[in-house]
Amino acid sequence: MMILRSSPTSPFGRKVKLAAAILGLTSEIEIVVADTSNPDAGLLQQNPLGKIPTLVLEDGRTFYDSAVILEYLDARAGGGKLIPSGEARFTTLTRQALADGVAEAALLVVYEQRFREADMRSAKWVANQNGKVDRGLAFFEENLPDVTAKTVDAIALAAALGYLDLRFDGVWRATHPKLVAWISAFAAEVPAFEATRVRG
Repeated sequence: MMILRSSPTSPFGRKVKLAAAILGLTSEIEIVVADTSNPDAGLLQQNPLGKIPTLVLEDGRTFYDSAVILEYLDARAGGGKLIPSGEARFTTLTRQALADGVAEAALLVVYEQRFREADMRSAKWVANQNGKVDRGLAFFEENLPDVTAKTVDAIALAAALGYLDLRFDGVWRATHPKLVAWISAFAAEVPAFEATRVRG
């Protein structure tokens, strides 16, 4: 059985869980919680960066980050399910990178508040990260991934929006009506979205 080192609140870990569910691989993955603020020796041996998610295969090989893991899971399930071929592949992967960037910027804002002393925080740096989130959401508001295709860009966007709901009280919803409708449709299409939701 594969092992996924992650945490319940990680948007990138949630990406992997959503992909596994879509591909019918959930039963092949054991989820083991890892605390990145105090990585244990196991995680550091599995991923020198001490980051999550990290996927450990049955033979001990490890894959990271989430984009690589999703590509591996897609190949393991036969290929071409989450990542299309031809020119569409590059559009899909680029949009996955954008959605991942939105999640990463939001995560960095959270880390700034959580780990940096108040007098050391940079409002300018936080504004820069928030700008990435705003521009990414503006793009997706006008360029929605196909919900029914369940490709990596849709999965990454769903995970990013879920993280914004969790950590920023869903304030994005007031100004992005198309994305609000889209995430509702995604949740209806992919039951694992609700199953992997973390509250509080």
